[in-house]
Amino acid sequence: MALKLPEQVNNAIKLIYNNGFEGYAVGGCVRDIIMGKTPYDYDITTSAKPEEIKKIFGSYKIIETGIKHGTVIVLIDNMSLEITTYRIDGKYSDCRRPENVTFSEKLKDDLSRRDFTINTLCYNETQGLIDMFDGINDINNKIIRCVGTPDNRFSEDALRIIRGIRFSSELGFEIDVKTSDSMMRNKQLLSNISIERIKTEFQKLICGKNAPEVIRKYHKIIEEFIPELSSLVGCAQNTEYHIYDVFEHTLHAVGNIQNSDLILRLTMFFHDFGKPQAKTTDKNGTSHFKDHAKISAKIANHILKRLKYDTKTVNKVTRLVLIHDMKSAKSKIEAKKMLSLLGDENYLSLIKIKRADCLSKAHPHAIDKKLENMQQFYDEIKTKNECYALSSLNINGNDIIELGVSNGLEIKSALEFLLDSVINEKCQNEKAKLVKYFEENYNEYKKS
Repeated sequence: MALKLPEQVNNAIKLIYNNGFEGYAVGGCVRDIIMGKTPYDYDITTSAKPEEIKKIFGSYKIIETGIKHGTVIVLIDNMSLEITTYRIDGKYSDCRRPENVTFSEKLKDDLSRRDFTINTLCYNETQGLIDMFDGINDINNKIIRCVGTPDNRFSEDALRIIRGIRFSSELGFEIDVKTSDSMMRNKQLLSNISIERIKTEFQKLICGKNAPEVIRKYHKIIEEFIPELSSLVGCAQNTEYHIYDVFEHTLHAVGNIQNSDLILRLTMFFHDFGKPQAKTTDKNGTSHFKDHAKISAKIANHILKRLKYDTKTVNKVTRLVLIHDMKSAKSKIEAKKMLSLLGDENYLSLIKIKRADCLSKAHPHAIDKKLENMQQFYDEIKTKNECYALSSLNINGNDIIELGVSNGLEIKSALEFLLDSVINEKCQNEKAKLVKYFEENYNEYKKS
């Protein structure tokens, strides 16, 4: 099997061989090429020791960040390559990194310590593909399977547990039974892993094409770092609008939103987290979830901060969760008011969110026309460049001052009054008409 590697990678491996050592592209980059994907980065494994790697690549820029564990980063023609010596890991005392490593001259020693068989594949142009742990067969059969004994792999590095379900979500692969059982048995080891590393894997998982199925099967693992998820499971929604409990509805909603957008995926994951807390049941046995959006937003905000998400992501997701249940705009005037309140991005996101939400209910196409109208209102407003924000109002604060208003808060109030008048089609967005309308109506507005 011939694989096409970047010229920088092939040249690096040739340079290693020309100096008397072995070298291979290894791991995820080889797996991805075999699967027809474009790798994000390239790793090389070699029999050369770190000091020897430094000599071999002495004419290139070198970064020694991971040299203690045998890794030297080499920059070749603007490509960063991690070149790591074959190694045998020492004792793992923190379920994350070995206390020490022993360098080896045997490729198998290095591959034996890796997480999953699909990540043990090696390649160079001279010897072709090296597959010591049946990784190709697992790729063909779409299986995630540990190298060696699963319990050993997960006790060494517990992050592998969530990496495994992340791979399942991204690739659409099933997890081998022994590997899966060990993940569930060792899930509590995730408490030893930094939340930042867990977050990185979780957000890749949530954006995977197979995310709903993986979350359904492995929610107990996710509950190790998002325990609030457990309350959704089995929380019945006895209403005419729903056919699933809150957990299943959430999974369908996640699956019904585009997986390329982390913000939207996180929004659908968290959008109903407040329902168990908000739930009441009337005398007829019907469920009600008053203020669930507000409660969900508060919970989402707390969890996202706990997971160390950046402020921008926290605020965006929290805002979208809060407004997800907002009623659709029924007219162009309502659409302008919504745009004024939410902004363009949130308005367009709300259409997608409401569609995904409704597709996960008993009557999946009940609001199709309403959402089509919302989009049409938006397109017409933008095409005609109609005003719905202070930034596009054809009068400004200096103009208001010239009309005799000097107080800062009152200037803002006057502008908002005029914007509202334009949106409600009481006045055209032309400066002369805005001035006249202000002079004739603002004092009466203040009295009301």
